[in-house]
Amino acid sequence: MALPVNPPQPPRTLRSVADLLAAGLITPAQAPALENVAQHYATAIPPAFADLIETPDDPIGRQVIPDAAECHTDPTEDPDPIGDDALSPVPGIVHRYADRALLKPLLVCPLYCRFCFRREHVGPGGGVLDEAALVRALDWLRTHTDIHEVVMTGGDPLMLSARRMRMIMQALEGMTHIHTIRIHSRVPVADPDRLDEAMAAALETTRSMWLVLHVNHARELTPAARAAIRRVQARAIPVLGQSVLLRGVNDTPEALEALLRAQVAARIRPYYLHQLDPAPGTARFHVPIREGQRLLASLRGRVTGIAWPTYVLDIPGGHGKVPIGPDYLRTGPDGMLHALAPDGTLHRLARERG
Repeated sequence: MALPVNPPQPPRTLRSVADLLAAGLITPAQAPALENVAQHYATAIPPAFADLIETPDDPIGRQVIPDAAECHTDPTEDPDPIGDDALSPVPGIVHRYADRALLKPLLVCPLYCRFCFRREHVGPGGGVLDEAALVRALDWLRTHTDIHEVVMTGGDPLMLSARRMRMIMQALEGMTHIHTIRIHSRVPVADPDRLDEAMAAALETTRSMWLVLHVNHARELTPAARAAIRRVQARAIPVLGQSVLLRGVNDTPEALEALLRAQVAARIRPYYLHQLDPAPGTARFHVPIREGQRLLASLRGRVTGIAWPTYVLDIPGGHGKVPIGPDYLRTGPDGMLHALAPDGTLHRLARERG
């Protein structure tokens, strides 16, 4: 009699040092130090993202495989680098700008990036706002009629069930002062099957709805990721792209150009290129601002303006985002303004004084 055969188990998210060892992404010699990292910061690498890793320190692996350096906190680093905590009037809400607010319905992500500015808060223990806390957060939005835009973030809002997402969308739909809703997510590239037809349908609203995709390298935009994004685009929801400038990931002209072109090819409008926020243990990803400005300037004239993101700094302490892109104006010895062309030549602006 034939013995029963156990069906093959589907791939699962890598969450522990043992998982990383079994996948060949770390060595046994690294394991003790990474167990220490695991005491502080969560790990999660879904199968779709793990499949993209060619070597542990390639641009994909570098973003998500823990490193012993994470246990070193530089004096310039801060557990709350952009001041979320001080600007949270009730749990789940951050109010930094007069006309908009963040709604954080959960602090769970499909993928835990090693450079995350909320790494002190997100993780499996972060959980979802319970019913009472969510009602309180929505009531805060309902009573603050000067808020016209809600940015859903977290954690990752697309980790919610389609049912809960639909309930939140219906609540926001009932607030006449809310004109725009943004959802910031890494799900389409990290775990694209999660953005299925049911979730895409849950995002439908009469409000101005935008999906903002966090993507840092061109290889993240796989066929499966593009299919997930199309499920949203098919519902007339535009998709923007935001990236973080990261050492060893997208800090060369070739890598950044490929990332921007891949987004446009997928009908994603590059929106922000973020300067890295100084969260604890992230120094290995830091690219100095001046280097970032030169890098972006090197692509001027090489890529279409449709692919040109705004390079932004979130001023530490919760003072807001400011553009820090390259400056193309110079004051000449004659006191007149000159424009710096992409080829490096200066051209006098006859009507403009410096």
